[in-house]
Amino acid sequence: MSAPQTSLTDEERQERFRQATIATLRAMGGAPEQGVDFQGAVSGNRKAAPEAGNVELPYLSRHMHDWEIRKIRGAADAAALRMRYHADRNANAPAEPVARQAFDALEQARCEVYGSRHMAGVRANLEQKLAQHCAEIGCNRMKTREDMPAPVALDLLAREAMSGHSMPVQAGPALDEWRATLTPAAKAALADMARTQSDQTAFARATTRFLGACQLTTVPDEDEEQTAPSDLPSDEEETTESDAPETEGQDQQAPAATEEEDGYQPESGETGLSGESEATDAAEMSEDGTEEAAGPSEQQADTGPSEAPNTYKAYTTDFDEEVNASDLCDPDELDRLRQKLDQQMSQLHGLVSRLAHRLQRRLMAQQQRRWEFEQEEGILDAGRLSRVVTNPTLPLSCKHECETEFRDTVVTLLIDNSGSMRGRPIGTAAICGDILARTLERCGVKVEVLGFTTRQWKGGQSRERWLKSGRTAQPGRLNDLRHIIYKDADTPLRRARRNLGLMLRDGLLKENIDGEALLWAWKRLRRRSEHRHILMVISDGAPVDDSTFSANPHNYLEDHLRQVIARIEADRGTELLAIGIGHDVTRYYRNSVTISSAEDLGGTMMAQLSALFAPSTGRRAAR
Repeated sequence: MSAPQTSLTDEERQERFRQATIATLRAMGGAPEQGVDFQGAVSGNRKAAPEAGNVELPYLSRHMHDWEIRKIRGAADAAALRMRYHADRNANAPAEPVARQAFDALEQARCEVYGSRHMAGVRANLEQKLAQHCAEIGCNRMKTREDMPAPVALDLLAREAMSGHSMPVQAGPALDEWRATLTPAAKAALADMARTQSDQTAFARATTRFLGACQLTTVPDEDEEQTAPSDLPSDEEETTESDAPETEGQDQQAPAATEEEDGYQPESGETGLSGESEATDAAEMSEDGTEEAAGPSEQQADTGPSEAPNTYKAYTTDFDEEVNASDLCDPDELDRLRQKLDQQMSQLHGLVSRLAHRLQRRLMAQQQRRWEFEQEEGILDAGRLSRVVTNPTLPLSCKHECETEFRDTVVTLLIDNSGSMRGRPIGTAAICGDILARTLERCGVKVEVLGFTTRQWKGGQSRERWLKSGRTAQPGRLNDLRHIIYKDADTPLRRARRNLGLMLRDGLLKENIDGEALLWAWKRLRRRSEHRHILMVISDGAPVDDSTFSANPHNYLEDHLRQVIARIEADRGTELLAIGIGHDVTRYYRNSVTISSAEDLGGTMMAQLSALFAPSTGRRAAR
């Protein structure tokens, strides 16, 4: 018979929960001796006063309601992450009370977002804490910008920018007004905060610029002029020292732009893409549609055959769209397309799966622990004791276990969805995307699958507006973009699996504007907090859009593609590689390979990734 189970009293349950919370906080914060107090705790017959230097957590009643437990867990995780990722350096803190309050809130947001990037449970606790906090202070009742205090609004906007996730619904409508009224300088500083969240000092400088752009403090002159060299990784500093502005006046505009603005610039200041970063970039454009300087530039001087400064623009972005694959057709059709893809998959599954397993074994081998033998200290090596028995003069042999360093990685697969990919190429690309995502997901590597095409053939609504407005000379890009998210990096494949079948839909594949698509995928990738970023492009030719070609120079799209590629390849934080199907892409991409048929795509893709993940890879390291 089993022993009878004894029920715990409320006090015992309270104490167990407190002890578990304290132990977790100390372990996460890396402070085994950290003191922790709970609000309302009783010592003897009176409430215990919190000791100086102790972390104070919310009150816990004897009933231990679920909302109390969630609140305490969120507060404990937030305190632990601040202990681990914050150092007491207040040299950059502003003197104004409101600005100082906002500065402290933004630093806390940095610790929470950056510290929880690999811990889903902690991230969930912090999200619940944030939603509960917004509800408690009544954010949902704040209707206008003036209703929401600046520290609260800027804290939420910074969390949104750094994490890449939307704020909870409890944030209320006032946050939308704050977001809409941010100046280009504020958006640029916000992007810098997201980029430098792993570096407290650089983040503090970006925060000061952000607060200055929001009129909460006065920014020092050196911060107003340009980003300090220490804000950049050392290898980027060398690049910026050698790069000179290509056009006059660029260095005067540098503070108002970010390094991610090297894309299209709408002529009229209108935004069309629904993604957050795209809306930000379009709002930061210059009046005439040309690109502004992007601060200290990493771009190479030689950007292709055209030596003119960056003049690429879109006539309008009103009709562009960034859309989830599931929104482009109904669920029944999506299921039918997925079944069709599965039928095609059975023909290539064997070959590609073998290559995928080879890649998986290579990745898992890098993540597993290994033993080092013949050590003077460590665990006694029983396998070598026989030598000591036969020859007592030999020393004892020890071993110790060590873990191979494997940096957290995210891979973006950008697939050309143009009409020339119709048939075997697009089916093979979808199959390889499926198998690649499944393989890397098993190894803890996150994968994002994106596609790009246009909404219409030969221009669409953008061209119609241009025709009605009088056919201005060299109007820029004259087609409506469609950027498709088949699977984002945070969505498991099991939930996005059927989306990949959309690539087989009749009428989806139209024209391709590679430069803007590549820039879009790169911006999404740079928002990720993983240490290593890999961007793989699958295309079967140069950018093609008849409408744009008819009203601009013949090399307009191709020159922009070269400029974007040069920009990305100069970024030390991104590894860019391309696979061309039946078309030589080596003239565009530094790391690229060309295959003659779609059947070779699976093997080539796995081989390229295997080379990237090889321990002795000679490719440039990620940041």
